[in-house]
Amino acid sequence: MKKVLVVDDSNSIRNEISEALGPAGFDVLQAANATEALACLARHQDVSMVVLDVNMPGMSGIELLERLQADGAQQTPPVLMLTTEAERQLVERAKKAGAKGWLLKPVKPPLLVSTVNRLAR
Repeated sequence: MKKVLVVDDSNSIRNEISEALGPAGFDVLQAANATEALACLARHQDVSMVVLDVNMPGMSGIELLERLQADGAQQTPPVLMLTTEAERQLVERAKKAGAKGWLLKPVKPPLLVSTVNRLAR
């Protein structure tokens, strides 16, 4: 079973994503911020993918992605950015940092599941 880490400061969004991915055969881990995400990734070296919110207090999702890439791009699982924003500059910055996809909230569960199935390693 592939592990997916969902990082979002909204508990309801994390639960919504977990409810979509769990029945699709994924083991879902959750983190409410970048600090929790880093700790979770350190504990779970077998994470197949990260679903990452762009706007979070403290370190943003894009800043977290840039940090993960700086720390070791080979070990970083594929990252799917999740946001309410479609600003071109943000999308380009995320792609440059290694994001493999970009989904807008509210997330449609079938699209989320098919995207994670395609990108998870």
